[in-house]
This record gives sequence, structure tokens and C-alpha cells, in this order.
Amino acid sequence: MLAGPILRRLEPTRLLLWLVGSMPIPFTLQLTPAGETPRSVVLDEASCRVIPIGRHAFVHLIDVSLSEPLPLDTVIAYDLIATLADGAQANIAQWAPHLLHGGATQPTLVLRSRADDILFGSCRKPHHPSGDGLARADDLLAGHIGQADARPAMLMLCGDQIYADDVAGPMLSAIHALIARLGLYGEVLEGAVVADSEALYAHPAGYYRREDLLPAFKSNEALRERFFGGVEKPIFTTTSAHNHLVTLAEVIAMYLLVWSPVPWQIITESPMPALSAEHAHQWRREAGILQDFRRDLPKAARLLAHVQTLMIFDDHDVTDDWNLSAKWASTAYEHPFSRRIVGNALMAYMLCQGWGNRPDVFTAVLDDMNALTATPDPEQRLDAAAQDALITRLLSFSQWDYVLRTQPTVIVLDTRTRRWHSRRLPSRPSGLMDWESLTDLQHELLDETAAVIVSPTPMFGVKLIEVVQRICTYAGHALTVDAENWMTHRGSASVMLNIFRHSRTPGNYVILSGDVHYSFAYDVQVRDSDRVPHIWQITSSGIKNEFPRRLLNWLDRLNRWLYSPRSPLNWFTQRRHLQIQPRLPDQRSSGERLWNSAGIGQILLDAQGRPARILQHNANGQPSTEFLAPEQDAATKPIAAQTDTGE
Repeated sequence: MLAGPILRRLEPTRLLLWLVGSMPIPFTLQLTPAGETPRSVVLDEASCRVIPIGRHAFVHLIDVSLSEPLPLDTVIAYDLIATLADGAQANIAQWAPHLLHGGATQPTLVLRSRADDILFGSCRKPHHPSGDGLARADDLLAGHIGQADARPAMLMLCGDQIYADDVAGPMLSAIHALIARLGLYGEVLEGAVVADSEALYAHPAGYYRREDLLPAFKSNEALRERFFGGVEKPIFTTTSAHNHLVTLAEVIAMYLLVWSPVPWQIITESPMPALSAEHAHQWRREAGILQDFRRDLPKAARLLAHVQTLMIFDDHDVTDDWNLSAKWASTAYEHPFSRRIVGNALMAYMLCQGWGNRPDVFTAVLDDMNALTATPDPEQRLDAAAQDALITRLLSFSQWDYVLRTQPTVIVLDTRTRRWHSRRLPSRPSGLMDWESLTDLQHELLDETAAVIVSPTPMFGVKLIEVVQRICTYAGHALTVDAENWMTHRGSASVMLNIFRHSRTPGNYVILSGDVHYSFAYDVQVRDSDRVPHIWQITSSGIKNEFPRRLLNWLDRLNRWLYSPRSPLNWFTQRRHLQIQPRLPDQRSSGERLWNSAGIGQILLDAQGRPARILQHNANGQPSTEFLAPEQDAATKPIAAQTDTGE
């Protein structure tokens, strides 16, 4: 067993689980609610679909329908009993003992009757020098493992579960070792200076210099810079894309290595390749950080085996600034090599993440995927025409978003593939959702009393940073500052605010977000309406990533000074008729509103779907941070509401 099981979407009469084994494995699922006798379900082809991804790697997509509903708010032990080739049987305690809490013989799950306790976060970069928020969440779970009412309803991963475009050298080496160990399928690479995946892996420029492998003709300069150029971003940060993942096998191997300790145990550490002195130093530094990441992996895997986990992509799951603008999209998709890079990441996302959110819409796509991977050529490479056809299908796929009809309803947005492009100025950043997808969102919200909306990028962010992004966009430098926020595009921002004003949409909204590498909480009211909807923008980022500390401190201070409640600059923002009140972190320095610490967020909701507590559980061992409403913050004087009166 290489990875998993990971609990995906769970309902009383339907359970989804994901795992990867080195061969197709017959399983029996055993379920034992507390106080009841065990129930057993033999998994057949209808309930366990197996997709080959290599000679010794098979994704198992388990989708079990139950005739008798499982009880709610009850600890349910479960097991996957594998029947081996010799007829012997092995359970999870035997083939994945790292998934069990101390003294347990089986993992457990809980189906909560209300979605009123949600863990959430985004941005888990293995080689960032911080703790792992998933390991911190496992520590939280361990303290309440036998208490059904104290366990979270779900873990919501809001984007950047992997960094396909920012990979450490030692991680790329492990990826290649795992590809060889498992025989993950290769592919032919059209439009590149290497003929196929094997030539890519063996090329001297394969580490820290992959930009050299792009075609060198002039029309491809934009692609060279975007995909592999390590574009310098002096205002905020620097993105390193010199080890950008290219092949489907590389992305699949990355998923296995960030979700399970087992793949690391079956490969041997490769020696450092011949590198420049600068890159050799970088390799050694990254190797030390990855050792810490590997140490925490059993805890992260254990969390995913005990808590229902839902996911949605953001750009780094595919590539930085993915679909930022119409010009970006046309440039990327018109070249066969860059199209393949994006497509491979999207194929891997579908198989490892997307299916478990909304399985029914992927049946036909999985048929195509199975046909592709079931028939490699004699050199164990995928058929190039079939691979490109599947990529074409996924690039036009429009059902990545999904809805959980819980209490309150949880709506997860696709802010990447259905964008509101500017036809007049194709280089300008696109709206995060187009008019049609926003209309669909409004339809899902009608007659709900409360809703949790998952938007990978915050709908209401830090005004100063959004203004800097806007200025850079008008100067033609949108790519240098990741100019992606809801207020960048007038059309999508206006439609979203009108949805909040609609008389039949909820009165209470909680928006969960990530992306920005710091955490904050805002109370927001839309005032120019017959009623006053209440919105809480809650952001937790990153799970294993942080903003440059000194820079964020300055941005936080400047934002307070320049956009104080009485500042005339508020008139030039695009937020219309909003009253925004920040919640302050209880461990803040004087005036601090933004919290910069890797970890995991938690939101506890009351019966009306309003936040009762907002927490950031820090991965560095510090006590958890709570974002306090003004009436809770007795240690500071009340903070005047910020009023944005924009255009």
C-alpha cells in the first residue's frame, strides 16, 4: 500500500475513499459504529474502480453505497481488509500501522449532523522551513479521538495541496526515484527539445535549469519566462520554477510523496547531481527541510485517514498564475509542450483530488483515463494522441466546483477554469468567475438561511495589497504581483456583491479562503440593501508556507495608516458600501491584524451559521491563535469600523 486510505466525501449511505497500491487489490470494507456489530461490504468492480498509473502503481477509487445508513455523530471504526495473492488477509493495522492512534486497532470516522466545525487551510509547500499544519491538526484530533461531538465535520483544503511549479531539487530526485521504482508510465513530449520523459529525466539541465529545455525560438519567450523562468516578484516574493514538474508521472509521484511516508521508504536517496556551487548549497538546505517534512508525514497521513477531506485547486496545483488572463491562456494552450504541462497536472488533480469531491461527474473522464493508462506502448509510454485528447477534454471541463448539502450548506468555488476574460484588454487579469458560473452560484444559494463559501482566493483581502496589484496591472505587470483578487475585475466583483444583496440569498455567509500565506478574519456588512447580510471573510494560509515576515509587518502597518476609517483613499477602492471590521489575533503585537504563522485554521459555527470561534492552530508549537470579535477583545479599545465607499 503506497498511499492512503484518504477519507473523501462521506454521507450516511455513501462513502468515498482513495488509496494507491502496488497492484490491484481485492478489499472488504468493515464498518463498526460504536455499540454495534461490524458490517462488512465486499468491494467489487462497481464499488472499487482501479486505474493503473504504472507497472507497480494502481489508484483505487472506492465508492460504496450502503443500504442501511450509518449513524450520525457516532465514532465509527473502519477497516480495509486486503486479500493477498496467496489468499492471506491483511488489515490496516498490518499494512499501514502509522495510520493508527496509540492503542487503536482500526482508524475511525465520524459523520457529523452539522458542518459546524471545519478545519481548513491551503498552501502546503514541502520545502518551506516551517512546521506542517496537517501534523498540527492530527495532534488536535488525537486529543478528542473518542469524542464524536468534538471531532471536526471535515477538513477543507482550499488550494495548493501540491506545488507543481516550485519543487525542491531533492524532492525532484525522489520523484524520479519513485517513478523508476514503481514503473510510472512515460510519455512523448512534442514541442520540447527532449523527445520523451526518459530524456527529460536524464538531461543535464533537469535540475534547477529546466528552462533550458524549452524550445528556443522567439515566439516561445513568453512561455519560457512563465513556466520555467523563476519570475522575480520584488514587491512580494520570488517564485522559483526551475524544477517545474512536466510529466504526468512526475505529478503523480509528487502526490504520493506529500501524502504518505511509504513511498519514501521504498526508494533510496540518490546522490546529488553535478550542480553549480549555488545550486549545491540550495540542494543541501532543501534536503534538511525535507527531512523535517518526512518526519511529520505519518501524522499528516493519519489525519487524512480519520477526517472527511474535501479539496479544490488553486494555481500551484497546476502552475503559477494559471489562467490569470486571456493572454496567458492563449499563450499557454497554443503551444503543445506548455499545454501538456498544464494538462498533465490537471489529469493528476482529477485522479487524486477532483474525483473524491464530486465523483458522479467524472465517470466518462475516468473511462478515458483508464483507456489511456491501460495500454502503454512497448517502452511503457502513454499514447500521445489519446493523452492530448484527454487533456483537451479536461481543459473544457466545467464541473470542478461542488456543493455539500449540509447544515449550513457548503459551496466550493472553482476560481480557476471559468474566468471572466477581458476581450478588449486580454492581458488584464480575468475575473475569478464568469457571469454564468456566478449565476450558478446564486441559484445554489437561493432560499438558504446560511452558507459556507470556499473561495481559494479571499473575496475581501488587504486593501493596500489589492491596490498595489491594481497599480501594477495598469502598468502592465500583472504577472509580477499575482494580481488575482475578486476586486480586480469590475464585472465579477459587482455580480458577487449583488448576490449578497439578493432578497432570497442567505443572511449569513462564512467565506473560507487561503492563497495569501497569512491569516486574518474580517466581519463584513453590505449596507445599501433592504436587509443587511452579514459576511465573515476568514483566511488561513499556509499549511506549510509563510509570508516574508518583515515585509508583511510593513504592509500591515501601511494598510492601517493609509486605509483608516476616515481616510479619503477608501473612496478609490472597488468595494462598494461595505462596512469592514477586522478581528484581531489574541497574540498580536500592537495594532497587528494579519497573523503570519504556518498551521491550520478552524471555524466553529453557531446554530445560525455564524462564527462562534475562529482559530489558527500554529504549526510551530505556539499556543493556538484566536481571532477575537471586538466585544471579546477586552484588552484593547474598540476598533472603529472601516467604511469602503468605492466606485
